[in-house]
Amino acid sequence: MNGLAPFVAILGRGQGRARALTQAEAFSAMTEILGGRAAPEAIGALLMLLRMKGETAPEIAGFTAAARAHLPPWTGPRPALDWPTYAAGRTRGQPWFLLSAKLVAQAGFPVLLHGWNSHQASMASVRDALAIPGIAQCTWEGAPGRIAADRIAYVPLEDVSPHLVGLLRLRDVLGLRSCINTVLRMLNPAGAAATVQGVFHPPYRELQRDAAHLLGQRDLCVLKGGGGEFEHHPTKDISLHGLRDGAVWAGSSGMHHSGRQRLAETTAPLADVWAGTAEDDFATAIVVSTAALALDTLGLPNAAAAARHLWTRRHYSQAA
Repeated sequence: MNGLAPFVAILGRGQGRARALTQAEAFSAMTEILGGRAAPEAIGALLMLLRMKGETAPEIAGFTAAARAHLPPWTGPRPALDWPTYAAGRTRGQPWFLLSAKLVAQAGFPVLLHGWNSHQASMASVRDALAIPGIAQCTWEGAPGRIAADRIAYVPLEDVSPHLVGLLRLRDVLGLRSCINTVLRMLNPAGAAATVQGVFHPPYRELQRDAAHLLGQRDLCVLKGGGGEFEHHPTKDISLHGLRDGAVWAGSSGMHHSGRQRLAETTAPLADVWAGTAEDDFATAIVVSTAALALDTLGLPNAAAAARHLWTRRHYSQAA
């Protein structure tokens, strides 16, 4: 019998008989997939049945736990903050959140960024912009040393887990996203105590929060962000969902800038705003407010004031 057949049957028995997978069943199913014991047809059936039904927090938690168990070990001190970046980018402008992540690192909190979205041939490519604030792209094995030196590093998903890249790229075959997109946001491969996550569809905020709670995550902030990234819109009071000291938490971001403008409408080049050779109050508000939310997730008091100070001092902290 195919390794996924029992799980496909649970999900696809028909109206009145089908049910969601338990967390343990989801763990077993993902273990079969990553262990190479599942036929491609069964993988596609499982992922599309889950999409049609809608994933539950136990399912996402089980898949994520199995994915983590399949990763190579992290060999250094754990970063303070996990920052996944997996948005498709179709509605995203420039990746201002990279500047925010750099500010968090300059505040003394080691940050691990990981992702898969460099395949877009546009100015929105995350990897193309990494060098602007001085974020190194490195291998999984090299990330602990780079974080020790710079307090921040970016690792491509294909270096962390080619198997997970293969599952993610099934979207090219199936024509639809799957729960793998959510699992990757939840992955936290180095086991950071705090994580920030962006979503494109609002219902995923609570789904990811509840899955993280099942996984024992301590601190988390999830928001509907720019193109699905953890990037705050400063002219909106955004609903926040997450965890604080392991307890379910909700809040709001507050407004940090006046006016009405889309995130993708910032016109000043990211490099020039970071260098200070171009002024863009809206772009600056994106960066500072996003950094403030990340710092608050890390438990820093007066995070908004700290983020503003870090922005004004960013070039004095390059060696920090």
